[in-house]
Amino acid sequence: MTLIKTLSPVLAPVLAPVLAVAIALLSGVFAPAVAQERGPLRITITDGVIEPLPFAVPAFVAENGAGAQYAADITRVVAADLAGTGLFREIPAEAHIAQVSSFDAPVSFPDWQAINAQALIVGAVSASGDQIVVKFRLFDVFSGQQMGEGLQFAGTPGTWRRMAHKVADAVYSRITGEGPYFDSRVVYVAESGPKNQRVKRLAVMDYDGANVAYLTDGAAIVLAPRFSPTGNQILYTSYESGFPQIYLMDIGSMQVRALAQTDGTMTFAPRFAPDGRTVVFSLARGGNSDIYALDIGSGQVRQLTNAPSIETAPSFSPDGSQIVFESDRSGNQQLYIMPASGGEGRRISNGPGRYGTPVWSPQGDYIAFTKQNAGRFHIGVMRTDGSEERLLTASFLDEGPTWAPNGRVIMFMRESAGESGQSALFSVDISGRNLRQIATEGPASDPAWSPLLP
Repeated sequence: MTLIKTLSPVLAPVLAPVLAVAIALLSGVFAPAVAQERGPLRITITDGVIEPLPFAVPAFVAENGAGAQYAADITRVVAADLAGTGLFREIPAEAHIAQVSSFDAPVSFPDWQAINAQALIVGAVSASGDQIVVKFRLFDVFSGQQMGEGLQFAGTPGTWRRMAHKVADAVYSRITGEGPYFDSRVVYVAESGPKNQRVKRLAVMDYDGANVAYLTDGAAIVLAPRFSPTGNQILYTSYESGFPQIYLMDIGSMQVRALAQTDGTMTFAPRFAPDGRTVVFSLARGGNSDIYALDIGSGQVRQLTNAPSIETAPSFSPDGSQIVFESDRSGNQQLYIMPASGGEGRRISNGPGRYGTPVWSPQGDYIAFTKQNAGRFHIGVMRTDGSEERLLTASFLDEGPTWAPNGRVIMFMRESAGESGQSALFSVDISGRNLRQIATEGPASDPAWSPLLP
């Protein structure tokens, strides 16, 4: 192994040093299909056709007795991460011809070729005291070559899932050429109780719904949590005072403080600037709502919009130079972009219906939004100039998109109709494929994805 990372509860990110696969783009729509010819493993783009890449991940080798259960669990998480993207298809263990009993044993490529595996992941786990060591290699089966360097991670028993996500992230990045996203968290609103008397608590979980931790006790309604760029703070809106007010929580210490408190006002829809030092939010006074910016350190507040319309849901561009927001200045909700310093915005939404909750992609190339049209709600994306609008979902109520760290996947809230309707979290690829519900302990809403964990 040529690259070693020591992973404590705060883990160092692993960015794969070799990108052995290229992805091409066709009209901005991702629709990968596996290339069938021999040679370097790659994914190419076809229009409207997707054929997941078949991969095999035999159970990671337990190099001692203490590592046996971790080896089995880590193998399953790696497989679930990859298969869950819709880009990969796992070949089940019962179809395997070859057995992997040693991490360093030569690979019998013909046995894996015979079951049409195109990628092979071989790993091993050992555990001793308070440390687990995980290592893996990735192989292109048909070329008979290892893809990139092997990696090894060491961490405490409580971090085994993160090590599994990091293995999957490295595999995903090498085979797709895209950035990782499995080793990330999602903050959201966990709901319980009847629909007209919901108890709402802030909660945080792994991107796949595991390792849930509750951050508030449900005594006050909470809404719209947002991670800081470093992932160590959360902005949210709370009704603790009886009116909506934005708060800042430090995740490590669990300390909370109110921001931008002014008598006779309501504040909501906060979001961090990319530098983490500024917060943009909506402030309502006298029946009118405008967008403001707050310097967290000094407490200084600047007004960015000044209009009789409702201006809300601001979101910074990744470089911090622009803000996209929603406004009804044209008569109904539409999307606008203005300089980060404020001023007049230019409208970018032009289709039928109403647009809201815009969020800039981490890549800077798309803006995700909620759209209401003809009695249906949609999650969609468009280019930053409003072109290439594409609706990814449609239902009774879909809203509140949030981007994965790599800008390829969007998570959002979907609520079913009727008195017994429940809210749940879903994710979808930006091509509109691979719609999946995220497992949560109960009804959930208002998701916000963290950056890749440090």
